[in-house]
Amino acid sequence: MQKRVLNHRYEIERRIGEGGMARVYLGRDLRLNRRVAIKALHEHYASDMTFLQRFHHEAQAAAGLRHPCIVNVYDVGQDGDIHYIVMEYVEGSDLKSLLLRNGPLPIDQAVAIAEQVADGLEAAHRMGMVHRDVKPQNILVSPSGEVKITDFGIAKSSLSTALTETGVTFGTADYLSPEQARGLSATPRSDIYALGVTLYEMLTGRLPFTGENAVAVAMQHVSVDPPPPRMFNAQIPSRLEELVLAALSKNPDERPASAREFAQMLRTYRVASQEATVVRPAPRPPQPRPVAGVAAAAAANAPARTPLPPPRSPVVTQAPPSSGGRDLGVFLLGMMFIGLILGVVYLAATGTFDNLFQSGGGTRPPPIVLPEPIEEPTATPEPQMAIVPDVIGLDERSAIAAIEGAGLLPYAELPRASDVVSAGLVFDQFPPASTVVTASTVVTYVVSTGPESIPLPDVVTMRGIDAEFQLRSLGFQVQVVSAPDRLSAGFVFRTDPPAGTPLRRGDPVTIFVSIGDKVRMPDVTGLAEEEAIRRIEIAGLSWSYSDYQGCDKLGDLCDRYAPGVVVSSIPRGGDLVDRGSPVTLGVRAP
Repeated sequence: MQKRVLNHRYEIERRIGEGGMARVYLGRDLRLNRRVAIKALHEHYASDMTFLQRFHHEAQAAAGLRHPCIVNVYDVGQDGDIHYIVMEYVEGSDLKSLLLRNGPLPIDQAVAIAEQVADGLEAAHRMGMVHRDVKPQNILVSPSGEVKITDFGIAKSSLSTALTETGVTFGTADYLSPEQARGLSATPRSDIYALGVTLYEMLTGRLPFTGENAVAVAMQHVSVDPPPPRMFNAQIPSRLEELVLAALSKNPDERPASAREFAQMLRTYRVASQEATVVRPAPRPPQPRPVAGVAAAAAANAPARTPLPPPRSPVVTQAPPSSGGRDLGVFLLGMMFIGLILGVVYLAATGTFDNLFQSGGGTRPPPIVLPEPIEEPTATPEPQMAIVPDVIGLDERSAIAAIEGAGLLPYAELPRASDVVSAGLVFDQFPPASTVVTASTVVTYVVSTGPESIPLPDVVTMRGIDAEFQLRSLGFQVQVVSAPDRLSAGFVFRTDPPAGTPLRRGDPVTIFVSIGDKVRMPDVTGLAEEEAIRRIEIAGLSWSYSDYQGCDKLGDLCDRYAPGVVVSSIPRGGDLVDRGSPVTLGVRAP
């Protein structure tokens, strides 16, 4: 079969992938003789001028991205009803396939890949582009280890804020940021969150959140803390675990401020870990144990002790001649002096001196008695305690009265929406009711503004599975109805109520998903042949042939139908068939 060539330049070889908006083909640029990837939009987008405007605008913005870690966009164009983007073709494997084949990656390799992705995202963010669907499937790894981000197909440019986002895929639930799961706009920090999930998966071989369906996973992204990755891989250093969990913070403000900052954090960690494996630090000398009590305070305030000098060597001298008689005299005097001292000590120890004072009329000086310190009584008044009243369900005036009546101080936070408590009533307080606190403690309360009203987003032309996921994540009850439409099969062509309708969480929404451009075959049995053909054409089908049947074929039916009347049809009445399908009629012969 002859290969198709777009605009006499891009030859399509074979299909290599498909997504919600487009199919991806391996092709060749005949002019430059190089392999390329060609992304062609699904046919039903060709008639959506608003989407086409946005498609070409985003393609031009993506074409302006030039970074070693981003797949290059070479061209954007149209050939008949095919709108396409021509991109760099990258040899290698996507990261998801790599993980499925090999399991968790070595720590150094995982960090290096995340670092390159963060560098590429930073380049896109500086250009005002948010990827919005960062995941291993959109990260290509070449055999040499080079990393490239692909599929900016649902990226949003700051230059296109005035354009609608009809047909944009909502994102993959496994890597979805909490703010996107709530239906809010994606920001550069949303991409950082998705990269954090990807790094988590590279290190552990598993996702932080799993569930029975996409909605269950999205709700965990919103409200459940991820299990520490070291639970599944004890080889992960604690410092690296901190970086991963920082990227997975529920609050975007608690994540790294930018992709550049996250890349720098990963780079600093990687360099430090490499140096630690090359140069092992010398062991620290043993530290003295801490001193307890008063001795510890004294040790803390004492000046540094000067080390004692080493003992001096003994000096040996020779005695001068003819000094023996003088040495003997000195020795005898020393012995007498020592005996005198020992005698005084003995008399003092046996109390002889006291007896001498008493017998000799001497007076021993009285002992000095110091006055004992007078301890002043310490005042220990007990604080007055109070019990926090229960103000949930009260109106604000009653809540204030109850708090002040308990001797406490009321403080109102900004009112917030509540799906449980009616507007004007308190739905939250702190400290909780019945808590025992000191008097004059501040009690904070929040007044409900009632159930939150959310405009129904426009999900028409989105894939049915993505539309259902987005609406359920906003809290709506979704019913899916399959019906024929000119839109391609699997895409939403209508919602009830329509987009923009203000709804509350829990309200029902019906989405109508196309089963393809099909029409229902009318029941033409019993009609005259000409009338049957007219109705077939009105229904969007084409009459191809009439089989005239005599009574020998019809049997009992021959008496029920007059000549020239339709007795059967292929397809049968009520069947759903592709628009324009041929119809064969069985007609009683004259």
